[in-house]
Amino acid sequence: MKILVLGSGVIGVTSAWYLAKSGHEVTVVDRQSTVANETSFANAGQISPGYSAPWAAPGIPAKAMKWLMQELAPLKINVKDFDLETIAWMTKMVANCNGKDYHINKSRMMRVAEYSRNCLRELRNEISINYDHRTQGTLQLFRTQSQVKSSQKDIQVLNESGVDHQVLTPDECLMYEPALKHTIHKVVGGIRLPNDETGNCHMFVTQLAQECEKLGVKFVMNTDIQKLNKQGDVLTSVSTNKGEFIADAYLMALGSYSTHMLADIGIKIPVYPIKGYSLTVPIDDFSAAPESTIMDETYKVAITRLGDQIRVGGTAEITSYNLALSEKRRKNIEFSIADLFPHAADLSKAEFWTGLRPMTPDGTPILGKTGIDNLFLNTGHGTLGWTMAVGSAKFVSDVISNKPPDIDETGLSIARYRH
Repeated sequence: MKILVLGSGVIGVTSAWYLAKSGHEVTVVDRQSTVANETSFANAGQISPGYSAPWAAPGIPAKAMKWLMQELAPLKINVKDFDLETIAWMTKMVANCNGKDYHINKSRMMRVAEYSRNCLRELRNEISINYDHRTQGTLQLFRTQSQVKSSQKDIQVLNESGVDHQVLTPDECLMYEPALKHTIHKVVGGIRLPNDETGNCHMFVTQLAQECEKLGVKFVMNTDIQKLNKQGDVLTSVSTNKGEFIADAYLMALGSYSTHMLADIGIKIPVYPIKGYSLTVPIDDFSAAPESTIMDETYKVAITRLGDQIRVGGTAEITSYNLALSEKRRKNIEFSIADLFPHAADLSKAEFWTGLRPMTPDGTPILGKTGIDNLFLNTGHGTLGWTMAVGSAKFVSDVISNKPPDIDETGLSIARYRH
């Protein structure tokens, strides 16, 4: 089949890879000049199946109210950017902030994320690809006993899902991250997820796109996608500033921008842009830098070693499609690395970046079929696009190719919102 992939981020390019491997003639279209130039460009760098959890959790509405009153907080809401779409999405998210839905949603997310990590390992064995990856796990750090207590619900799901994990004392945390020696007194415990990985997403996508081209995938860049054209239950073409693109099947992988494009043809998906920020800073003292990924649970900030750099990512800002860089948000993520690894890097040398995470209210991405026979979705991965990308791509490629997927399809498609 001729397949048109809309979007060249980590989701679109990994999808193109598997579709081409399945024998399809694949074209990727994107408005940017190079691949992975938006949300995939400078994400937190973690591949964390064990840390896969929905933002919609019990107690989050109450926590959110407290965070709004704090200068350093993981969540910010920009009221001036509120519209009906924002209110509707937030209402759906709050509805998922209960124990039953949290358990269901986390299980679904972990199903995709664990599968994705395994697919990534297989892909690495198949092709030579360098993206500063490490396989030393994720260490989730708790600063308060209440965080330790709250982690029990996550540990329950980890146990049920068969995910390897270790509950650690502060001294045990220090064994895995010796650079915490000067600040370990600020930590009361942690959870280590030894099978998690790290890596530079932009490097990965850039090199995988080159491998895709070897399989015949065409990348049409600098092309604005303007409109989906539908006749009955079939998509007939995609309009761009460079003319019409016609294919047998179409895959929507435009992240946050999928929502409005699909709405124009009557498909409603609750994918909303949650703005995140990152810093990328060269390491000054390698002995004072983290070995892998540290998750600072208090501030929801990830601190990740990527080669000779540190990537610090965090903050969820509800501000619609606003991409302005906020110095106040920079302070939030700067604080976490400065507080835990004060001698690792000179933060004045950091590159500051922002991107829009395509978030569903329940945290699970939207994968597979739609109500249109030849239109498929791979979007809504939120903060876990890098974690879930490879598995999501393999899953969707199998669905498009009419092959039985390797994992249970239950709860992964748009159908879960139709009730």
